[in-house]
Amino acid sequence: MSQPPSNKAQTPTSLSKPLLKQQALAEFAGTAALLCAVIGSGIMAERLSAGNMGIALLANTLATVFALYVLIEVLGPISGAHFNPLVTLVAWSQGTFGHERPAQIAIIFIASQLLGAVAGAWMAHAMFDLPVLQFSSKLRGGWSTAGQFSGWGQWLAEAVAAAGLILVVLRAPAHKVSALVACYIGAAYWFTASTSFANPAAVLGRMLSDSFAGIAPASAPGFAMAEAVGAAVGVLINRGLGEPKGA
Repeated sequence: MSQPPSNKAQTPTSLSKPLLKQQALAEFAGTAALLCAVIGSGIMAERLSAGNMGIALLANTLATVFALYVLIEVLGPISGAHFNPLVTLVAWSQGTFGHERPAQIAIIFIASQLLGAVAGAWMAHAMFDLPVLQFSSKLRGGWSTAGQFSGWGQWLAEAVAAAGLILVVLRAPAHKVSALVACYIGAAYWFTASTSFANPAAVLGRMLSDSFAGIAPASAPGFAMAEAVGAAVGVLINRGLGEPKGA
């Protein structure tokens, strides 16, 4: 969920370059707002949909798409609007940070995203008068209490979702990134079995919410690993396609 890792996308409207603390704040605030939107809209949708899961998912999707578009537009000029450790790692691997210590910058970005995801989940709970500290009981693959394993389909879905997201991030024209990323995530909510987390920070935040958008801690590692594999596949596909036109 992110701006493409390019120097152009990270240049603010002014001539001065954002300070690292400003970039870290943008990643923290953006990820927090995104998770607050995902979880909060899921809570609201579940309360208002009268048990209609399709309507609830549609409402959750629309809120996420709109929030993601706005956040990328607003915070992209400051940090690149990664909001996703996978996107940050891809940016680092592509050498696009433009800093003397890119590994350190990547660690700071990822730490800010993970902290933001936790803060966003807690904020959503507080707004809806729910216990702030909670864990999801919603299994999305993994070992059940009966000792049965399931979830290969959802893991594959997460790999597909992450691969597609990284491909969009790497190849989207700079002026269309926010719209294309938001549209892809919105579509992937519906064509993947996992509803397209595609983001380890989102997995962490949603693991801390026993709500419509939640994921049980037992299911979280499988999702995160599948997303990492998918991101690597997205990078390989991008390389195979060659440089985007106009890059």
